[in-house]
Amino acid sequence: MTTDIVRDFPRVSADLVHQASQYQAAILADVNGRRGALHGRIAALRPRMKLAGPALTVDVRPGDNLMIHAAISLAKPGDVLVIDGKGDQTAALMGTIMMTACRKLGLAGVVIDGAVRDSLEIDEMDYPVFSVGTNPNGPTKNVAGRIGHPVCIGGVTVRSGDLVVADADGVVAIERERVEGLLPLARKKVEDEAARIAQIGQGNTAAAWLLPALRAAGVLKEGETL
Repeated sequence: MTTDIVRDFPRVSADLVHQASQYQAAILADVNGRRGALHGRIAALRPRMKLAGPALTVDVRPGDNLMIHAAISLAKPGDVLVIDGKGDQTAALMGTIMMTACRKLGLAGVVIDGAVRDSLEIDEMDYPVFSVGTNPNGPTKNVAGRIGHPVCIGGVTVRSGDLVVADADGVVAIERERVEGLLPLARKKVEDEAARIAQIGQGNTAAAWLLPALRAAGVLKEGETL
């Protein structure tokens, strides 16, 4: 028998969340094969906002937040609400009251493919919210949805328990089984990028890969240079 609410599921561990939170979303997306980044329409309400934690997924009908209230009641500290609001911007699905409850319960933040409101108050709370924008209209609370099931949000399938990391560049979701193996790659990429930036600072601005790539693409002939 199927249920619309999945209460129990494996979460990415708190230790792995902490380690992953040290990296930019861009670094994690790169080492994840340039996969997992949600569509850029889902962005930080304020650029300074960032979050990391296991997803608790919520599927709602556009403009209705009944199941979000239910999800807040079921969420565990550290969870990130990941809400498939179908990209609707005609009504806000969450505002100050719900965000205050999320913060009080210790939730790491909210990622919503939909609109929010009370943005100035959320800014003052400094609570991490990633949405498609704002709208002053309030939602209805009438329509059934699902909690804990996989959702497709911003073009990415996210399961409850998967890792979500978000910052000023956007939101990345990574399958929980892949996180541990990606962390050493993230560390190496940060080190490599720091070394490359140091080289540029010393005047070595030419990318070593550029000419071979141009030749492989047929832009330059063999032996030809820029």
